[in-house]
Amino acid sequence: MRSGTVAVIGRANAGKSTLINVLVGEKVAIVSPKPQTTRDRILGILTREDHQIVFADTPGIYRQRNALTGLMMKTTETTAKDVDAILFVHDGHAGVRDEDIALMKKYMGLGIPMIVAYTKIDIMPRERIPEDVKKLFDAGVTADVYPVSARKGIKLKQLEQAIADMLPEGGPLYPDDIVSDRSEKFMVAELMREKILLKYGKEIPHGVAVVVNTFERHENGTYEIDLDIVCEKKNHKAILIGKQGAALKETASFARKDMEKFLGAKVFLTVYVKVREGWRDEGRLMKEFGYREE
Repeated sequence: MRSGTVAVIGRANAGKSTLINVLVGEKVAIVSPKPQTTRDRILGILTREDHQIVFADTPGIYRQRNALTGLMMKTTETTAKDVDAILFVHDGHAGVRDEDIALMKKYMGLGIPMIVAYTKIDIMPRERIPEDVKKLFDAGVTADVYPVSARKGIKLKQLEQAIADMLPEGGPLYPDDIVSDRSEKFMVAELMREKILLKYGKEIPHGVAVVVNTFERHENGTYEIDLDIVCEKKNHKAILIGKQGAALKETASFARKDMEKFLGAKVFLTVYVKVREGWRDEGRLMKEFGYREE
C-alpha cells in the first residue's frame, strides 16, 4: 500500500477545492468562483484498497493585501514544504502565462515529487492542450501534466493513480471512514461563508468571517446553531441584511439547507450580523475568529 500527504497548490480559482471534493467523493471544502474562498489548510482523505491520499487543500496563491491574506499565503508555503508530493492545479482554460510557469518551477525547486493537474478542459478548445503542455515543457516545467475536468469527471482515475504512484509505501495515516480532519462545527461555518460568497458581490464576502457561538445536538437528533457573520463596515452590514432583512433571510435559508444535508438532520439556525472594523489586519481578532498559523 502507498500512503502520504499531497499539498494541492495553485492560483486562486484554479479549481483546487472542486477537484479535491470530486476525488474524495465528499464535500470537504467550500467552492465559489471568487478568490480567497479557501482560507485554511483543509485535509481531504481518499482511501482505496491499495493507497490512501491525504490532500491538503491550501489557499489559492493571491497577492497579499492585508494580514489575513498574508497568513493565508504563509499557510500555503508552509504546507508545500511538509508533504510527500505536490499536486499543482493549473486552470487550463485561462491559458499559460509566464507567472504560471514561474510558480510551477518554484515548487518544483523544493525537490518534492510534483505533477500538474491542468483543469477545466471541458470548457476550452481541446487543440490548445498539447500547445500548452509543450509550452510548459519548453520553459523547463518537467513535471508530468494531466489534463482533467473535475466537473465532468474526465481523466480523474489517471490523475489519482499518478498521485498515488508518487507516495511512499506504508500503512494508512487515517482510518478508512475519515474523509476530513475538520469538525462539523468548522464545516457549518464554512457552508455559511460559501453562501455569502455566492450571494453578494464586490468586496463584501472577502471582509466576512463566520463565528459559530452555539453548535448543539439535541436528544431528538436536531441541531441548534447560533452564529455571527462578522463584517468590516456598517454599510456592509446593511447590505448583508438587506431591505427588511430579506437578503440575510434568503442567505441563511440556503445555508441551512446545506447544513441539514451535511449533518443529516434538521437544523434550527439563528444568524446575527456584527461589525468589527479592520479585523483582517488585527491579529487578536483573526485568532478569535479562528484564523491562526498552522
